[in-house]
Amino acid sequence: MRQNILVIGGTGKTGRRVVGNLKQSGHNVRIVGRKTDPAFDWENTDTYDAALKDMDRAYIVYYPDLAVPGSRDAITTLTEKALQAGLEKVVLLSGKGETEAEACEDIVANSGLNYTLVRASWFNQNFSEGAFLEFVQNGVVALPMPNAEIPFVDADDIADVVSKVLMDDSYNGQTVTVTGPQKRTFKEVVGIMAEASDKTIQFVPISIDEFKEGMRQAGLPDSYVWLFGYLFKEVLGNPDNQEVSDDVAKVLGRPAKDFETYAKETAVTRIWN
Repeated sequence: MRQNILVIGGTGKTGRRVVGNLKQSGHNVRIVGRKTDPAFDWENTDTYDAALKDMDRAYIVYYPDLAVPGSRDAITTLTEKALQAGLEKVVLLSGKGETEAEACEDIVANSGLNYTLVRASWFNQNFSEGAFLEFVQNGVVALPMPNAEIPFVDADDIADVVSKVLMDDSYNGQTVTVTGPQKRTFKEVVGIMAEASDKTIQFVPISIDEFKEGMRQAGLPDSYVWLFGYLFKEVLGNPDNQEVSDDVAKVLGRPAKDFETYAKETAVTRIWN
């Protein structure tokens, strides 16, 4: 049945993929952001009502991350307004191993709405659509936490899982943890990208403080510097975040995409060269 679906963060890594899936399935999709009509701004709760009006379900991606201050209040207000607006269900994208994100999960779970939580590991696409793309293009990927083993997950898999659980009420009340099928260190994934793109790419381990200072020198805002410092130290430093989940396969009936496949697919676009 055709439904009206709100996608908050509909131009982001997972959001635009979810939008594509939902449209392909024949649903009416409303993408909202600061420059859309209606406009939506996480920092302006007055914009929430118009975005939610006449919607049946919603996919929620908090920008820039649920770990940042202010996320709890925003998620609380949004879910209260979503309940008042009569939404049937929401799906929240959360971060694997983030204490602050888990607090936001609890808010959604106790909101009175039907919900599914999708808890994701670090994205493959950070190297092709996000913060680390320029490093790869320049041939030197300098990052902290060289010994962390990360089950990188592909944004296509996240979007396919979100699209499924958003429309399938058998997942109501559940938390789905999405990871890739293997754990990889930064050095390993850099090697995989180098081989796939036939390009020399060097991995250089640095401290978290050195990484944060580089972000400051690049002119990035303090909120981003803090966020990446947090993600490296608190998330990658937590052994629990190195666990591989098979939830992608359980939900989709197919294996999660491995990093080698992602690298080969991305190399064809020549974005790293």
